[in-house]
Amino acid sequence: MDKVSTLLERARLANGYDDFGSEDYREGLERLVSSIDAEARLNEQGRGFAEHQIVELLGWRLQVEHWYAIHPEIEAEEIVAPLIGLGLPRTGSTAFHCMLAEDPAVRSLRAWESSAPCPPPEAATEHSDPRIAEQAARMSFMDGLAPRLKMMLPISPTAPTECQYYMGYDFKSQIFQASLRIPAYVHWLNNDADLVPTYRYVKRILKLLQWRCPPNRWRLKNPSHILFIEALDEVFPDARYWMTHRDITKVMPSVIDLYIELSRPFTDSLDVGYISKMNIDWTDQGLHRIAAFRQNGNEDRFFDIAFSEFRHDPMPVIERLYDSLGEPLADTTRERMIAWQHNTPADKHGRYEYDPAALGFDMAELRSRFSFYDHEQGAVQPAA
Repeated sequence: MDKVSTLLERARLANGYDDFGSEDYREGLERLVSSIDAEARLNEQGRGFAEHQIVELLGWRLQVEHWYAIHPEIEAEEIVAPLIGLGLPRTGSTAFHCMLAEDPAVRSLRAWESSAPCPPPEAATEHSDPRIAEQAARMSFMDGLAPRLKMMLPISPTAPTECQYYMGYDFKSQIFQASLRIPAYVHWLNNDADLVPTYRYVKRILKLLQWRCPPNRWRLKNPSHILFIEALDEVFPDARYWMTHRDITKVMPSVIDLYIELSRPFTDSLDVGYISKMNIDWTDQGLHRIAAFRQNGNEDRFFDIAFSEFRHDPMPVIERLYDSLGEPLADTTRERMIAWQHNTPADKHGRYEYDPAALGFDMAELRSRFSFYDHEQGAVQPAA
């Protein structure tokens, strides 16, 4: 039995189901496994992590298909006009997303749901669901592997998170490259993979989540969407977007340092140069793609946020966003957002520091390469 077949069988045995749904996920799974075996340079802990992650994702996919099989009415759920964040990592996008999620009239994807969407959450128990404690245990485990991670991101079991893991159910996601050296897979993902089935599967899971646990006005966020914006738009044609912007010389060192922190436990030959180049390349590629999308008649669907302005005082920015959406910002929601900001200072878990000189790239070259990007104006205009 080959490696992929072994992993599929492990997922079936662990979950007691055998229907993975559409076969769209197979190409990504096979390319991922091949790239891991040939290129990842994993230590024993890394090999165990990679196999566990793949089997877990396959298991969650089995569970999603099981729930659809016994409750076909879920398919009738609709995802209408989601508001989706596209800001690059390390631009304040996570904090902005967390503040938006404080509005009780909207729905976000919470960390505990991302890790285990089945059984679908219910409104009556969404704040006492045992998966919240399970997610806290996962985060505690990650604290041991990557102790600086909580200094970098305002994360908690109930905080909103990205749909990266749900994209992973189709095995076309940046979750894998965040901790594994897999250049062949990354090149395929960024240049040749078809992400339309991936976003259809994300929508499939969002339907499942809102089925018994409204509201259904979704607030989502994922930096990697800028790479796949055309596919995202095909699946969510009525989506609106917000995009955070920051000086690229502040963004890239921090992103690269984050990837290093996530990768370090799983290899004894950390390739810092690869991590740097991979992140700079996909960011460049993604910004050019989002620029082309915006210029192609979609500019009015975007709301831009300068990191400096948001960090100084986020509420005026949020007020303008609500005005642009034509939605009321209730006083109670405003109070919740301000309370979140007060209770989640940037240095809550210690001051995050890194050494840009140790990250494997030249700062002058970085400025030159991204000279087309005006982070203060939110202008993503490729050079002529």
